[in-house]
Amino acid sequence: MEQKQVQLKDIYILGIESSCDDTSCAVIKNGLLFSNITASQKIHEQYGGVIPELASRDHEKNIIPVVDAALKQANIQLVQLSGIAVTRGPGLSGSLLVGLSFAKSLSLALNIPLIEVNHMQGHILAHFIKEVNQETTHPLFPFLCLTVSGGHTQIVKISDYYTFELLAETEDDAVGEAFDKAAKLLGLPYPGGPLIDKYAKLGNPNKYKFPIPHLKNNNFSFSGIKTSFLYFIQEHVKIQSNFIEENLNDICASYQSHLIKYLLKNLLAVSKETAIKQIAIAGGVSANSRLRDELELLGKRQGWETYIPKFQYCTDNAAMIAITGYYKFLRNDFCGLDITPLARYGL
Repeated sequence: MEQKQVQLKDIYILGIESSCDDTSCAVIKNGLLFSNITASQKIHEQYGGVIPELASRDHEKNIIPVVDAALKQANIQLVQLSGIAVTRGPGLSGSLLVGLSFAKSLSLALNIPLIEVNHMQGHILAHFIKEVNQETTHPLFPFLCLTVSGGHTQIVKISDYYTFELLAETEDDAVGEAFDKAAKLLGLPYPGGPLIDKYAKLGNPNKYKFPIPHLKNNNFSFSGIKTSFLYFIQEHVKIQSNFIEENLNDICASYQSHLIKYLLKNLLAVSKETAIKQIAIAGGVSANSRLRDELELLGKRQGWETYIPKFQYCTDNAAMIAITGYYKFLRNDFCGLDITPLARYGL
């Protein structure tokens, strides 16, 4: 199908995000956010993690109401849309397929461009979301972004809206998984990362120590940290059966502090090597209060300009997909209707 590529006076981008268990839709007009609606799935809490098939089924139920709500909040009609931006990956294949199939159908029906978006690029470009009647600041190019989530831990150099260079990454597990696995060992419900953050605020971050891996090229590794935490819990519970209950706050504070020190240690090393002092964080774990505070403190000591996204743009949301789609639209960077979901999708 030959799609129209006319430059409209007002550019309306509809963004769709369905990479995991949140169904989200947003509308951006000329770079300004007019709506961002998300339907979260609670069913996974009883299983202690996301069940892919249940997630995709709920996306099917939620996507039409979510898109309808986003359009109504933005006060626009489908015929006003200039393009459809959708997450192609990375993520759960079934979940991605729901969003991508809907976006393709809408693109075909309206005869407007389809724009594929890398989920992790979306997290990074969330820093450029502009809200109506609100002042916003964003990083200057080039900048470094520490992207931290349940599936990714990366340090990326961003030279412009379209140029991303991966400088460091995890060689095994992601930091978000390290949080969630520890929470499960502590008997905390899913999602456990925010609960560790909550209890850590009441504890002593220096009470317990854990090893820090030393890898080449400033890469990360969290599998050993998770294993050491497992052994730590097992050994102490063997000696004191109620060890977790009596020391939960200190355990959470020490473990969280350890992970954040590790993240910032490598970020500092990359900043020194590249001489870049524009520093940002992105992804679900960037909502962690300790990480946000420690980044600001480190930034003041190092003379960095630090950029921390609003909480609503840390977790999966369609606003970040829409803003990425907007910049790709300006470049006429469209895709065909034959694209397929990519569970793994590198920068």
